[in-house]
Amino acid sequence: MNDPRIAVIGSGPSGLYTVAALLASGQPLHVDVIDRLPTPYGLVRYGVAPDHATMKTVTRVLAKPFAQDRVRFVGNVEVGRDLTHDELASCYDAVVYASGTERDRGLDIPGADLPGVVGAGEFVRWYNGHPDAAGTDFPLEAEQVVVVGAGNVALDVARVLGRTADELRDTDVPARVLADLARSAVRDVHILIRRGPADVKFTPAELFQLSELAEADVVVHDGGGGIGDPELAPDKRVRLNLKTLRTFAGTPARGRSRRIHLRFHCAPAEIRGTDRVEGVLVRRTGGEMPGESFVLPAGLVLTAVGFRGAPLDGLPFSEASGTVPNEAGRVLSGQTVVPGVYVAGWLKRGPSGIIGTNRPDGAETAAAVLADLAGRAVPARPDVVGLLAARNRSRSDWAGWLRLEEYEGALGAADGRGRVKVHDLESMLRYCAAPV
Repeated sequence: MNDPRIAVIGSGPSGLYTVAALLASGQPLHVDVIDRLPTPYGLVRYGVAPDHATMKTVTRVLAKPFAQDRVRFVGNVEVGRDLTHDELASCYDAVVYASGTERDRGLDIPGADLPGVVGAGEFVRWYNGHPDAAGTDFPLEAEQVVVVGAGNVALDVARVLGRTADELRDTDVPARVLADLARSAVRDVHILIRRGPADVKFTPAELFQLSELAEADVVVHDGGGGIGDPELAPDKRVRLNLKTLRTFAGTPARGRSRRIHLRFHCAPAEIRGTDRVEGVLVRRTGGEMPGESFVLPAGLVLTAVGFRGAPLDGLPFSEASGTVPNEAGRVLSGQTVVPGVYVAGWLKRGPSGIIGTNRPDGAETAAAVLADLAGRAVPARPDVVGLLAARNRSRSDWAGWLRLEEYEGALGAADGRGRVKVHDLESMLRYCAAPV
């Protein structure tokens, strides 16, 4: 009798927590983790800010499934380019899509398509050394930058812009990114926050971290609405945020070379410029002067207003939610369950939660897979690795990733730093390509 073969598409937290839950069942099965990138860990490697090294240690947990012979990493393989959904369905008894949501939501205002308006996701990929951004340059020649958003991604990009290159030297940012940050002309970063201080989605640790920047003052513009009494806050997160904001507001400027402005009750109404961004028309949304407008000069606008999933060939997709319709991870076409096809992570629930949110999410999807496979006859199926080899498709494997990881460590040591990412695909594959 054959053991079930399961493909998990995506090697970020949602995919690898799903794999861990599948293995924890103790049932005999084989899992291939397929990723379009030659490296594992997805959002942890390419989404977590470089100065959040502690958060990245979760990779020690995520890597555990690969210690077992029944789990393979099949990297540098993109579904829709190298394999179709139908081919996956022919090779596996169950296919779990956990590939995340990679599209930045845009601004629906005049001027949003001007050069110099960039989705925060694109900027994050650049400073995190994502191979998709290997050919992207952010010269950072503008002294004034506007960030639109009220979540942790907005804080991440503002914090990276507010740090000096020396502060980021011990992180894993690629050498060329560090060089660009060292030449940065940015002096003022304005975060536009539509609502008031009590309504932001920042986590307290992320907000407090702004106080730790060596060369940046934090300036709070409450819009005349006040910060509010922390003791009246509805929950601990809001209470801690308000305490931090009050501390920021009560701390005199220290004359540092950079400033991060938190502008509450402010939303962009228009992005102005001729050939590229020159300024942002800002409209007050509350406080003492709702409806009043003013212009902020800016040479770069980063939009951190959320992400959306992209449709996948062969799967139903909801444009309204940016997710694949599902019930507890089982993909739905209308009201009908699509046999053998599942989702996990942001494709399943939308872009919400933290890394740890993916653990119960993945466990729910894994439970659905195992329940559906129980007692089912398992036919002999072709091996996807053989299919890729027949097409001379270059792929990476787990041993190759370990080689690349070792090289990145050596690269950093040679420059007096920690591990430094290799960010272009050709160089990555030179170290991590699997034998054909």
